Amino acid sequence: MSENLYLFTKDERGVATVTLNRPDVHNAFNDELINQLTTLFSEMDQDDSIRLVVLTGNGKSFCAGADLNWMKSMVGYTEEENYKDSKNLAGLFVTINNFSKPVIGSINGHALGGGCGLVSVCDFIIASDRAKFGFTEVKLGLIPATISPFCIAKIGESNARALFMSGHMFKAKKAQEIGLVHKVVDREKLLEKTQEAVDNFLIAGPQAAKAAKSLIKNVIKMHGGGDDELTDYTCRQIAKARTSAEGQEGMNALLEKRRPSF
Repeated sequence: MSENLYLFTKDERGVATVTLNRPDVHNAFNDELINQLTTLFSEMDQDDSIRLVVLTGNGKSFCAGADLNWMKSMVGYTEEENYKDSKNLAGLFVTINNFSKPVIGSINGHALGGGCGLVSVCDFIIASDRAKFGFTEVKLGLIPATISPFCIAKIGESNARALFMSGHMFKAKKAQEIGLVHKVVDREKLLEKTQEAVDNFLIAGPQAAKAAKSLIKNVIKMHGGGDDELTDYTCRQIAKARTSAEGQEGMNALLEKRRPSF
């Protein structure tokens, strides 16, 4: 049985923490880590005891992209073999991006190349002020193709043009300015501020949080498809939420001036 390349904990509130655990290679990707994380997130999505996930890294870096030994093994690959290999990595990003519950990225250190892809598929990102970011693939004669849909969704076309083509590394404050990161904190306070973010997310009803995440994706997909269709969808979603057990509890708690039970 292969060794887990991540650490996993879950507390009594249903908060799962996944820590990339290859600090000696800056938590870089290889086939094994990709497969393990894909399986883990698929399993957590089916686990009703998990309300949200915190994703972070062990050591100085969050994720430095591709492992050099992994890249070495690909040097002699054909184009078709490279295509199949990249599909596995893309599958990881799709799995986390489509994860139905909140994912909080606690970025403890540098996130480069594919590491920026991991950042981009998180729902809320809090970063150490010492962290640096970069779409550094072009410096190796490559391109950030697999991560591009998720990163462009966060930083937009203009910033993607400036950063994808230059490979320029940038600090956490710049990452916040362009929308890749939501909050930047002192490195010493990262754990404390991550817990504050977790507490804020736990105030939400667990089913409502999942429904809100689904709502965002569907509204984006339907945008431009006609106002009537979009209006019908959104009105049906709020009607469904209002009549749900969680929605009823939330509205009654508001009227009765108490905290809801979820």
